[in-house]
Amino acid sequence: MNNHLPNEARVIALRPHGARPVVAPPRQAPPAKEPLWRDLVGDVLRRERLAQERTLKDVADEARISMPYLSEVERGRKEASSEVLAAAAHALGLNLGDLLTRAQGELTRLSSRYAGGGHRGVSGSSHNGMCLAA
Repeated sequence: MNNHLPNEARVIALRPHGARPVVAPPRQAPPAKEPLWRDLVGDVLRRERLAQERTLKDVADEARISMPYLSEVERGRKEASSEVLAAAAHALGLNLGDLLTRAQGELTRLSSRYAGGGHRGVSGSSHNGMCLAA
């Protein structure tokens, strides 16, 4: 039988009286991810386009690529081919080397944040170059 009144709440202890609550240790933030190449290249293209005060349509038309595709490349959503990157760079008055050098500079700058001040190779020397393979 039930000894409680119909509208009376019943409390069930989840831990013994006087026990201290268990406090979880503070969570550490997950390690930051290194930037992706497509994000870096897209950022360089967008910054250069905005610096020239040009529209996506203008640059896409001159590069002979679709405006939505150029937008996706700028936002790092698409891995553009070297032909597309060269066309976009040329439309902005850059050559492919300029585009890749600027992206590599960004990668070097940002990578030092993720590697604790810089990446050291096997020989102990700092690598400051870029290597691309197709």
